[in-house]
Amino acid sequence: MGTIAVKNLGKAYRQYGSRWQRLAEWVIPFSRVRHTLKWVLQDISFTLAPGHAVGIIGINGAGKSTLLKLITGTTQPTTGSVNVSGRVAALLELGMGFHPDFTGRQNTYMAGQLIGLSADEITALMPEIEAFAEIGDYLDMPVRVYSSGMQMRLAFSIATCKRPDVLIVDEALSVGDAYFQHKSFDRIRQFREQGTTLLIVSHDKAAIQSICDRAILLNGGRVALEGDPEAVMDYYNALLADSEHAQVSQQQTPDGRIQTISGTGEAGVEEVGLYNTEGERVELVRVGEMLELRVKVVVRRPIPSLVLGYGIKDRLGQVMYGTNTWHTGQAIANPAAGDRYVFSLRFPANFGVGSYSIQTALVDRDTHLSSNYEWRDLAAVFNVINVDRCAFAGCLWNEPTISIEKQ
Repeated sequence: MGTIAVKNLGKAYRQYGSRWQRLAEWVIPFSRVRHTLKWVLQDISFTLAPGHAVGIIGINGAGKSTLLKLITGTTQPTTGSVNVSGRVAALLELGMGFHPDFTGRQNTYMAGQLIGLSADEITALMPEIEAFAEIGDYLDMPVRVYSSGMQMRLAFSIATCKRPDVLIVDEALSVGDAYFQHKSFDRIRQFREQGTTLLIVSHDKAAIQSICDRAILLNGGRVALEGDPEAVMDYYNALLADSEHAQVSQQQTPDGRIQTISGTGEAGVEEVGLYNTEGERVELVRVGEMLELRVKVVVRRPIPSLVLGYGIKDRLGQVMYGTNTWHTGQAIANPAAGDRYVFSLRFPANFGVGSYSIQTALVDRDTHLSSNYEWRDLAAVFNVINVDRCAFAGCLWNEPTISIEKQ
């Protein structure tokens, strides 16, 4: 079984004021230090038990790829240690290890041996690799004529042709087409069910929340947050919308979930409630029942525009539906300090049985990345039950009309 243990891990690179200082330090090794250290990662510690999955997220330059290279041993740490047990398969940089003048088949033998497979094993697995990659006759053509998507297909097929104890995947999957991405994540899920330990870097919120047991947010080369994938992704999204005067906070709700609230505070939500057609506040609703979401908003400082957005998320944090008043043509222009508004949104609860939450956003236009007045996750929680519909599976109630004719 595969495990990963990272303790006080740090990576720094030497920076010199000029090439002559670099040369002087090399020629006179015992003279004064002529470089400074640029820390890419500092004080990273976590453990990954057999069969568990962790997602690594963070903005570009946060140190995600460097962390994976340290774990796989392709670069050495400046401080700390990494211990990995079991057979490791890693998909880091696109086409890493491929020789552009060799064919895909030749590169398969070379790359396969780099991950510990023998030539005989690769020969036996070649039909499966070829079938999964689906690149046809290109397998016997030089890799230099491959598109980035074809390189990714072949690289992933090689790395996963035999179930590893530890699978490490960087953002390389993002270059593939939608079909192969689904196919790849299905294989990753199968490996998870069979006991493979998974470490994945992705900006795909749905992938992180559906596959991983927990997530780690890197910011500035340090661990900013570690915990439940939904809470970490909510915090990450809040950081993306952060501005000079914005604040991000997290608090625990009565049911033990972590709520994230962020924004500049120029406008805020005072109350959120979900009501049935009788005007009663509800937390338990029937499949297909008509609901009304009421959001009371106060404007604290003059702003150029006020837009309310909302989204409904399932228990894994994946958005089932979301929109905002910018898209519906109902943005409020130049609201004044002290103005109050009640937004009423009516919709049917066409969801599958389960627990759902509502997130709200007060912004100035169609996105929260320009002016984020307030972003509030877990603003309200409700449960959907099936009382009067036929039995069905899934997260959507989409009642069919079925006709049957005997021939």
